[in-house]
Amino acid sequence: MDDLPGLTPIPCPTPARPLLGMTILVVEDSLYACDAMRLMCLHSGARIRRADCLRSARRHLQVYRPSAVIIDHGLPDGSGLALIKELSEGQPRVTSILGSSGSEGAEDAALAAGADGFLAKPVTNLGVFQQTMLATLPQDRQPKGPRILRNDEVFPDPLAYRDDMIHVSNLLDEHSEGPILDYVAQFLGGVARSADDRQLAQAADALGAQRRGGAALNSRVAQVAGLVQERLSARAAM
Repeated sequence: MDDLPGLTPIPCPTPARPLLGMTILVVEDSLYACDAMRLMCLHSGARIRRADCLRSARRHLQVYRPSAVIIDHGLPDGSGLALIKELSEGQPRVTSILGSSGSEGAEDAALAAGADGFLAKPVTNLGVFQQTMLATLPQDRQPKGPRILRNDEVFPDPLAYRDDMIHVSNLLDEHSEGPILDYVAQFLGGVARSADDRQLAQAADALGAQRRGGAALNSRVAQVAGLVQERLSARAAM
């Protein structure tokens, strides 16, 4: 079990590696977004574990207690806000709980559910990541002495983006209608914005809007599926 005081010596954070000694559980269904988190944790000195859904996260949390949990709001088996609320009310409480989303109003929802902080997607700036994390930690977990605020951008592996496209393609092959399209629109929009793929993000947002409006979806689903296949065939820039 990680991060149990008295059992596991915790290294002291340093100005260069301000999150040294931390284990961060990232609850995130996008491999591309998670790779960005992995790179930022690596540069900050933290270890990372990943869960891709609520069920997996709860299974992790039965085995060990991380220093911090970063929870995406839109997960395949429910809302990350439910897990934020569970952890905020749990005893012993996880030291740092953060929500993460690119949706409007998501920060207020995360804080209302009990989160200590919020990371607005896309999360690619190392300084923003470190400052947001540190703001949720107690004084004894802060690095000693002056620290240069880094402004580096991280660049996730393009293969992780391709893997996310494969995931969406498989979902669309199996489901051309129904509530699963709400998840597809949310997931795809978030991934596309993280990769600055504006065309795909706009198509995903349009799909979500039509789902909410109850309009016919055949042509919109076909458009999204076609754009996804273009990216898988490497005919479109990512």
